[in-house]
Amino acid sequence: MKDFYDILGVSKGSNDNDIKRAYRKIAMKYHPDKNPDNKDAEKKFKEAAEAYSILSDASKRQQYDQFGHSAFNGMGGGQAGFNSMNMDDIFNQFGDIFGGKNPFESFFSGGRSSSKPRSGGDVKVKIEVSYAEIVNGGEKKIKLKRLKLADGATFSNCTVCNGVGQVTRVTNSFLGQMRSTSVCPQCKGYGKTIEKIPSGADKNGMIKKEETIKIKIPVGVENGNYMTLDSQGHEDINSNAGDLYVFFEEEEHEHFSRYGNDVLLQVKIGYSQVVFGDKIDIPTINGHASLKIPSGLQPGQILRIKGKGFPKLGKTSRGDQLVKIQVDVPKSLSKDEKRIIKEYYEIEKDKDIKFEKFED
Repeated sequence: MKDFYDILGVSKGSNDNDIKRAYRKIAMKYHPDKNPDNKDAEKKFKEAAEAYSILSDASKRQQYDQFGHSAFNGMGGGQAGFNSMNMDDIFNQFGDIFGGKNPFESFFSGGRSSSKPRSGGDVKVKIEVSYAEIVNGGEKKIKLKRLKLADGATFSNCTVCNGVGQVTRVTNSFLGQMRSTSVCPQCKGYGKTIEKIPSGADKNGMIKKEETIKIKIPVGVENGNYMTLDSQGHEDINSNAGDLYVFFEEEEHEHFSRYGNDVLLQVKIGYSQVVFGDKIDIPTINGHASLKIPSGLQPGQILRIKGKGFPKLGKTSRGDQLVKIQVDVPKSLSKDEKRIIKEYYEIEKDKDIKFEKFED
């Protein structure tokens, strides 16, 4: 797939205004009204819309910069491809680029208009995932309430737009007669208004229904990641549904913490183990591993176990496990322990004390 920055002709360091300006320029150049029956122009127009949909969103742009196209692939929905959308869809989504309307309404008489009403509202949910689920992937079922058209709801043609869904205004200017078409303010572009409201429905004939949805957990997901399930949000009066946004939150673990793709663990061992060295068995996020303690290890030193961290999102590689070693100082001792340590103390007590600079 083409790089989104290359499609818009901007650099990775470009600001929001640069990206917006570049998209508008390409959209004007390749608009189908200027390039009738030109499949290549239509393709470039849609590619630019897809690129802008990612780079104009701070969160999506950050994910793209970090993971590339894979950030929006294989996540149970992901970014909807613009090649499956028509021009009205695109202008409906990015109307702010052209003042909230199709730019060619004022440039071409009888040009396209954003007559297609929006789909239902989007739904956002949060789900907690365990470290085991992050490593192995999995599936969770969630319950959510969605707005759906109530049984028995009936509609009649809008009296303002006569069922067209849009209104046209004609104004005179020094350039001549200008036609401006916009979504009908009465019916919001649907061309119809509620006639009969069933019991339990709202003023638009919609009712909330609880549904159970399966969520596939991507391997390597982390806090702040989200996935999009197309058409799983609220419905509108035409039964066109918005999207469901699923945000992931990591559950707290008893022993482990996370730093990027690395997993962190602190281990307390005895004094003799750090003096003479040892080999110990430690837990990992998906099992156990053997860790060699070198002799003379200093308290606070960190040992690394390669490939025992979290999987990288969309990749086969994994981070590492970092193990911080601390010395466990006993609060109570047996008679034999006291005798042995006392003998060692007699040897140590006359040694010079070392002073060093405090480092965080």
